[in-house]
Amino acid sequence: MRPIRDEKWQPVTIPLVAILISFIAAAIVILIIGKNPIQAFYNLLQGAGILPKPSYAGYKSMLTDFLSLLNAMTPLVFASLAVAVAFKAGLFNIGVSGQMLVSGFLATILVGYSGLDAIIAKPLVLVIGMTAGGLMGGLVGWLKYKFNINEVVSTIMLNYIAQYVISFFIQMYYIDPVSRQSQYISEAARLTLVNVEMANLKMDLPLGFILAIFTAVFLKFFMDKTVVGFEIKAVGSSRNAAKYAGMNVGRNTVLAMVISGGLAGLAGVTYYLGYFASIQPKVLSSIGFDSIAVSLLGNSHPIGVIFSSFLVSIIEQGSTYMSSQAGIRQEISSVIVGLILLFSACGAYLKHKVSSLKDKELDQKESES
Repeated sequence: MRPIRDEKWQPVTIPLVAILISFIAAAIVILIIGKNPIQAFYNLLQGAGILPKPSYAGYKSMLTDFLSLLNAMTPLVFASLAVAVAFKAGLFNIGVSGQMLVSGFLATILVGYSGLDAIIAKPLVLVIGMTAGGLMGGLVGWLKYKFNINEVVSTIMLNYIAQYVISFFIQMYYIDPVSRQSQYISEAARLTLVNVEMANLKMDLPLGFILAIFTAVFLKFFMDKTVVGFEIKAVGSSRNAAKYAGMNVGRNTVLAMVISGGLAGLAGVTYYLGYFASIQPKVLSSIGFDSIAVSLLGNSHPIGVIFSSFLVSIIEQGSTYMSSQAGIRQEISSVIVGLILLFSACGAYLKHKVSSLKDKELDQKESES
């Protein structure tokens, strides 16, 4: 308990304790259904490319599985950073999925079907993603500032609007008659290099992964070392105090949502034009909602988000192999993620209990002396 009692280390230790408790709870669930939790977790790591499998199909290895994990993790990092920035400003961006969809769709029809060379298409996809997501997030921030419309309500409504309007256009103009999804984009516009042959292996190389790590590092610097970042956090801590200190609350609210939406846009293009190469009509990506749990687990810290995204991606990517080898339904992985979210949400309670125990001990020592 000593690391948890140290306030300096609580942003790290409390999420670790939450993860530990959630895996213990998941182990109990697995025991209840009559399976071996140690074997299940071992298979989970094998499926995610962290541990080797007994055998592999042709052109596959532990490395190819691990690269697939990073490919799936990339949009989750961007989406979780989007939620984290909004949290820092005291906002709840629950519209990440809608912002992802709009950005992915616009990049698809403007670049994915254009026939542009890769050297132009790939950067253009990123620019369109950031711009579309930023504009959509900025709209939410403006509605919050101008009309005091709760961002949760506006983002949920925009999610539905994006979902069904884009579904209409896909089914009317861009549908693939075989897959019943949007037509596949050109390889030149795709942000994942698929089936790259190297060392007798066929690998998927996520080009956006390095950008995601760089973005997280830059975001930490931006929030901690710049005036704008400080003002965004100040507005999130107390709007009245920030206004009294002379900060422009409205501008910082809109700016925070523009940044959040831009990051969601990057999540959208790395998902729909990276991890996948098409868009399924009438479906919002679950990444936009998983990112809330990931951001909470990472304490809304950009570097913490990287590690929490890695953990959640392991659970989700390894679930299929765990199901086939340990005979455990894939839904157990969702149970584990849900438990992580549940115990992460108890972080404030843990801080309160630790603080109360320290106060009691201090009072006891004073009474004894």
